[in-house]
Amino acid sequence: MASISFKNVSKTYPGATSPVVPNLNLDIKDKEFIMLVGPSGCGKSTTLRMIAGLESVSEGELYIGNRVVNKVPAKDRDIAMVFQNYALYPHMNVYRNIAFGLTLRKVDKGEIDKRVHEAAKVLDLEHLLTRKPKELSGGQRQRVALGRAMVRNPSVFLLDEPLSNLDAKLRGAMRTEIARLHRKLDTTFVYVTHDQIEAMTMGDRIVVMKSGIIQQFDTPQNLYEKPDNLFVAGFIGSPQMNFITTTIEQEGGALYARVGKERLLIPQNKCKALSSYVGKSVILGLRPEDFLAGDRMTSENNLSAEMTFSELLGAEYNLYIYINETRVTVTIPATGAKPEPGPFKIAPNMEKAHFFNPDSEKAICH
Repeated sequence: MASISFKNVSKTYPGATSPVVPNLNLDIKDKEFIMLVGPSGCGKSTTLRMIAGLESVSEGELYIGNRVVNKVPAKDRDIAMVFQNYALYPHMNVYRNIAFGLTLRKVDKGEIDKRVHEAAKVLDLEHLLTRKPKELSGGQRQRVALGRAMVRNPSVFLLDEPLSNLDAKLRGAMRTEIARLHRKLDTTFVYVTHDQIEAMTMGDRIVVMKSGIIQQFDTPQNLYEKPDNLFVAGFIGSPQMNFITTTIEQEGGALYARVGKERLLIPQNKCKALSSYVGKSVILGLRPEDFLAGDRMTSENNLSAEMTFSELLGAEYNLYIYINETRVTVTIPATGAKPEPGPFKIAPNMEKAHFFNPDSEKAICH
């Protein structure tokens, strides 16, 4: 079993007045691929390092499988860790770098050779085994670091921003490589990143953290479609979700979201949750792709806007517009003439709208 459980775990550094990770409760299933995401300083790397045994647990209990590992040394936790900077030995060739951990454990030489060549085959490193790290590209060095972890046959793989030093093309290729490796090894992966695209494309479930606190732990699809609060809604998605302050109004049996001098009809399936907010301000959240413009726009629920800039991204445009004084990003298909700056009409798809409480920042409805 390689499940991981945090039970009321806190981490406070010596001399600090407050914990960097306060009262963490998290259950990771055996063989899951879990992503820890959040901005710098949110506690994701500290959480990973507690699993690894590189940081001690100040309070609470940390389980790997059915064993409490608070006092278990890192070398006895049956984990392998891949670092951001590869951490390869420059004087050793690829073969010796991959074999190093097994050599330290005095594993039989025949078994070492078998495991190294198996890992090298999986990672397409067989033709590079005699080279030294300085002769390798960034992607090749990262594959060597993965191979060094693989040969140990650990119960848990820990990866701390392993792709952040690679260029965009290599990152894309290595994302595929790591996801394939997880399927092949069929073991537990815990992966730290600040890149939400990595998180959305690789993880079975994602832990979104802020100030050491879990904001939401869910599947990529649920995080995108049903964010629990403003932070998650704004962090997951690129370009990020747009937020517009509105006032809820009622006329007859219908509810509307007032935006300046215009208003938007709220779909019936959202009205019950918003009925107690009539006369109050709420925050309307809309993804960039959840707008209609040009010949795709309906005659209902239009908003007046001012477009300042359009950005062609091959199959689509990103439009940067202002609705009243709120800056909004809109993504539309690049099927017609390039949109020109100036007055603009835009129609939010209210079926896709999210509403948030401006005080608690919690989601009201989706």
